[in-house]
Amino acid sequence: MSDLVVPPGAAVRDRLARERNAWLCTVRRDGSPHVTPVWFVFLRDRWWIGVDGVSVKVRNLERFSRVSLALEDGMSPVVAEGEAVLRRGLFPKEIKEAFAAKYEWDVSAPRTPDGERVLLEVSVRRWLLAGVAQ
Repeated sequence: MSDLVVPPGAAVRDRLARERNAWLCTVRRDGSPHVTPVWFVFLRDRWWIGVDGVSVKVRNLERFSRVSLALEDGMSPVVAEGEAVLRRGLFPKEIKEAFAAKYEWDVSAPRTPDGERVLLEVSVRRWLLAGVAQ
């Protein structure tokens, strides 16, 4: 988190804890956006997202780490811009427990026997809340 970023207030943190879906935007090689819905948890002032290692998201982030994330409610926008780090290997216990509590899902379990799961850790550089950039 940048020293210039003010963490979101209690109302936004409550939404981040209870809302199930967010839209993740990454950038393709040709510069076009790639937008997909994702499950997430928000802990340690970061977004955490589990993805398949062969996904378009991972390929995009290997080249360009900037992302945008948005909650689904367009009437009360919560949008974050940040930098994603790809974490391979063991997922932190706290993150796995948070996904299990929120979704009853093992975020680290591959979907195929030879599949790899990757954890995206997104540090927020800027929040856009109700149309106001911070």
